[in-house]
Amino acid sequence: MDATPLNPPPELPPYEAGESIWKNAFLTRHAQLLWAVAVFALTLLAGVAMMPPSRYPELAYVFAAPAVFWAYRAPGRRIFLWATLGAQVVAWTITLSWLRHVTWAGLLLLGPLIGLWVGSWFVAVHWTMPRLIGRPWMQRVLAVLGLAGLWVVLEWTRTWVLSGFPWLPLSATQWERLSVLQPAAYTGAWGVSFVLVTVNVAFAAYAWKLLGPGADGDRARSRCPEFLAAMALLLGCLLVTARETINRGRFFRHWANVGIVQPAIPQSVKWDPAEAAGVLRILEAETLKVAAARPDLLLWPEATTPLAVFGDDGMRRWTEDLVRRAGAPLMLGSIAYERVDTPEERWSNGVFAVSPTVGLTADFYVKRHLVPFGEYVPLRPILGWLEKVVPVGGDFQPGVDAGLFTVPLGPAGGTQVGALICYEDIFPGLARASVRAGAEVLMVNTNNGWFGEGAAAYQHAAHAVLRAVETRRPVLRAGNSGWSGWIDECGAIRAVLTQDATGVVRTVPPARGEAPGTVYFRGGASLQVSRDARFFGVRSFYVEWGDWFVAVSAALALGAWAWLRRPYVPPPEPAVAARPFGRE
Repeated sequence: MDATPLNPPPELPPYEAGESIWKNAFLTRHAQLLWAVAVFALTLLAGVAMMPPSRYPELAYVFAAPAVFWAYRAPGRRIFLWATLGAQVVAWTITLSWLRHVTWAGLLLLGPLIGLWVGSWFVAVHWTMPRLIGRPWMQRVLAVLGLAGLWVVLEWTRTWVLSGFPWLPLSATQWERLSVLQPAAYTGAWGVSFVLVTVNVAFAAYAWKLLGPGADGDRARSRCPEFLAAMALLLGCLLVTARETINRGRFFRHWANVGIVQPAIPQSVKWDPAEAAGVLRILEAETLKVAAARPDLLLWPEATTPLAVFGDDGMRRWTEDLVRRAGAPLMLGSIAYERVDTPEERWSNGVFAVSPTVGLTADFYVKRHLVPFGEYVPLRPILGWLEKVVPVGGDFQPGVDAGLFTVPLGPAGGTQVGALICYEDIFPGLARASVRAGAEVLMVNTNNGWFGEGAAAYQHAAHAVLRAVETRRPVLRAGNSGWSGWIDECGAIRAVLTQDATGVVRTVPPARGEAPGTVYFRGGASLQVSRDARFFGVRSFYVEWGDWFVAVSAALALGAWAWLRRPYVPPPEPAVAARPFGRE
């Protein structure tokens, strides 16, 4: 029987054929550029939108996935790094845009610097992903964990390099998502970042299995070990959360009614001697309003008084008189001014305790980690011509210990309270040191008034959530103009001071879909603070053992690098025996 000839495909009109050829040629020639634009845009948008105060923290699970998927295709190194590092530089500059209220130069220096530091992780991504194609599943899983470990190591170095600025680790994106935060009590916040990065790389690995060159039906349906490993880590987070948080309400014990005063003193008048009387009137009025609710303890934010409460007798007497009228002990941020066996002045940024009966106590907490160029000029012999932001007579002197306070609340003998000033709560080691010294409650006194009414206060507050979970200690927070409230031992925000459109001050976090109000206002409120009885006198695993997970992460990163740098030779396929002729 004659074979039926195949019909040739219909010819396209010349103009359509030319257009199709031109499109294919354009896409082929500019494929890398199109990939670069897409990866840059997606990484930038996700990198900004996942950070506080955004309501899209789930983007932290996928922000790096497009770049990791692209890396499988072995793009040119230069264009890949321009896209990924460029996205990080722009994203971090936008995220830190509140710095413009203090220094444009600082913003344009610090934003790109952190962007390049964080973005250096993508150098390893570009090197790693093409090497994984065709390798055994165990090596691929190790590589995914190694990349997550490298991310953790990079975050850890930000706690100490150039004085340290570990602002917004990846884990801070989840500050309102308790389900993934609880492992931080064991691993520190590092473990949360590790899980998030693992999921990012695993999503890209799964997408490559489904969509990459050579994918077919059987391959698409096959398992992806990298993805399964990431899901196992997420499941572990949920199991820890279930164990730590289910029915935990039955362990709550009332501790104290804490009155927080939020004076909202503008920075333009805070250090002006001519405005001191007006500042004191605001402090007096707002403190007595809060004291009307008869709190057990009053809190003021950082550097509240216009003069040094320790060193200026008039300022001390005024504060002691106000505390007697309020009828509750006060813990306040202020300045200490001393002369110690030298004609030079000694200045300290501290937290002080004032009792209605004995007045200002002699012992006070001195801030341990100072802000470079804000509270002191580093390398003063070389950079002494630069000015500090805080206009006091000399450099502030750092503290050397946790400086705990004993407040007459709770069990017999009182409760040990550990203070953290300003951005000290972004350093996990300082909160850990306070708890190891005996702190049962942590307190953050801060002044974010420098940075306007943007994202700074929310971003800063996210770190207090991480410290609460890591140490299993409640955190009280008093800000000059916001964010003020308290966070329990599992990181739940139990109260935050907000003001609605009618001027009413609220303390309960808004329900989902409800207008949140603003944290930026002048006022105060008394909050009912409770403690979880399971953690009385108990140190968390992280407090006990510290940054052990950083060492594990470094080992994973080095192990993956050592394994992948060796050339991989796939095993030969087994020979297929020839069948005898004539047999089926």
